[in-house]
Amino acid sequence: MRGLSLTSFNAIGLVEPITRALAEEGYAAPTPIQTGAIPHVLAGRDLIGIAQTGTGKTAAFALPILNHLSAQRRAPERKSCRVLILSPTRELSGQIVESFKTYGRHLRPSVALAIGGVSIGPQVRALAHGVDVLVATPGRLGDLMGSGAIRLDRVEVFVLDEADRMLDMGFIHDIRKIVAKLPAARQSLFFSATMPPAITALAGQLLRNPERVAVTPPATTVELIDQRVIFVDRARKPDLLAEVLKQEPIDRVLVFTRTKHGADKVVRGLARFGLAAEAIHGNKSQSQRERVLQAFRDGRVRTLIATDIAARGIDVDGISHVVNYDLPNIPESYVHRIGRTARAGAAGIAISFCDAEERPFLRDIEKLIRQSIPSTDRSTGPRPATAPRPAPRANGHASQPVAKPPRHRNAGHRHSHGGNGRPVPQPAQAERRNDNPRQPFVPTDIATVAFLQPKRDPRRNGRDSDRRARR
Repeated sequence: MRGLSLTSFNAIGLVEPITRALAEEGYAAPTPIQTGAIPHVLAGRDLIGIAQTGTGKTAAFALPILNHLSAQRRAPERKSCRVLILSPTRELSGQIVESFKTYGRHLRPSVALAIGGVSIGPQVRALAHGVDVLVATPGRLGDLMGSGAIRLDRVEVFVLDEADRMLDMGFIHDIRKIVAKLPAARQSLFFSATMPPAITALAGQLLRNPERVAVTPPATTVELIDQRVIFVDRARKPDLLAEVLKQEPIDRVLVFTRTKHGADKVVRGLARFGLAAEAIHGNKSQSQRERVLQAFRDGRVRTLIATDIAARGIDVDGISHVVNYDLPNIPESYVHRIGRTARAGAAGIAISFCDAEERPFLRDIEKLIRQSIPSTDRSTGPRPATAPRPAPRANGHASQPVAKPPRHRNAGHRHSHGGNGRPVPQPAQAERRNDNPRQPFVPTDIATVAFLQPKRDPRRNGRDSDRRARR
């Protein structure tokens, strides 16, 4: 199967109800991760799939799982599930459920969602008679197991999605407890954007002679992303963010902060510049998060401020820019963050702000992605040759620097707001990037800045809020 080349879903061997649903959705050809993974999963093999969100990896496991359920039809036992899928966030879990319902519309499997932030009662009732597929976050699944609402001894297929993010969020111990309740005779599938040593070790313990499918080299950045770094004093970050948002031709922008408090502070800071933004993080209720995400998808909200944990569940096309307001202290998180843009072959822009205390983080990121990120300097203070790292906390993560007081793929035209708040027509994202490349943002007090062309090298904070986020 290693040399298999598939140009259509019909060639993979999926049953007709699945291929019909795919045709109805307009999916004609599998993506590279689907081409590589689906045949192995159909053959019953354990699998490690290395691919970023946005490459079609959900379908890479959902389609062969639906095929398995169709080929071996039987009613699930009470308080049990035939397929268990663990994902790190509520949003991603919900999207996986929707994918199963979409691809399986002609098979009609029973699918249940178990996440925090909502009442547990309906979830207990949904599991009472058993389900074919259970999609859950580790925290809520642990609650259901503790109350006797679910047993896992009848699981036939186990999927661990976003395995590296699970590690970042501290879920490894929860996962080990869950896996201990699974039957030995099962098929296990691990999917991850990167494969840090801890995940590699876990996969070695829990998978049996797994196939490995990697559609991009581990820990590399996404193609077609114009990456830039602006060195700036921490106190000037709010002004710089407002300047970037006003001058860049933005369709949708995702701005990352390191903490939930920081996300809310950025929203308030942008409001002082007359710029509308919304925040999404673990302190928001599920209904608030869903409302903001839907507004972001619809284009009613163009600027979304997020923490790593909340953004992990965002699967939105048309994000033209990612701004790292705070650089992540875990270099792999940079890869995940900028992967929110440049989806489905479109280009994208990633702009990172770096203050003096974050320079070690930048060096770690550049070492990981094996390239230097083009930079310019807006800082006013002295530039130390080697900036000290922030003091580590007891949990091993760097402490948060103290902030000083005072930022669809569809064709057709979109609107971008200029500094006066009036919409200015902009060409569609794909058109603008292919035929009329956007000019890079140049700081106003820099006379000449040469942004080097980045190498075209293909190619996490807080805990799931249903377990009460620690950050």
